[in-house]
Amino acid sequence: MPDQKTIQKAKADKREGKSPSTQAGEFVHAEIDKIRHGEHGARSAKQAIAIGLSEARTRRRRSAAAPARHDKSAHAQERAIRLRDRTRKAQTQKPEQKAGACREASAAARTAPRGVAPRLVAPRA
Repeated sequence: MPDQKTIQKAKADKREGKSPSTQAGEFVHAEIDKIRHGEHGARSAKQAIAIGLSEARTRRRRSAAAPARHDKSAHAQERAIRLRDRTRKAQTQKPEQKAGACREASAAARTAPRGVAPRLVAPRA
């Protein structure tokens, strides 16, 4: 919970027409001071910044709380779904292979000497 002094400084920044991030900076400064005096369990300046900005958002001193998700049009959503389905289908399908080619490959592997990769002849049609 920010103290009244911090809130007053942020309000003064707002009256002066400063940007919302500058107003939120007052809350961040207060959090850094709390950490330095051992009033907080946070360990780093990054945590102090995060806590300060969070308090500023709850006090409405910062306009952009979180980036808003852009809504996709219905057409774009359908297109994305079709593309996803097509990709999944392509990933699950194996290329067609004739049974004879598979048998020839395994037979060649069995008869070849060890350590030599067998060369396969093109499968007969």
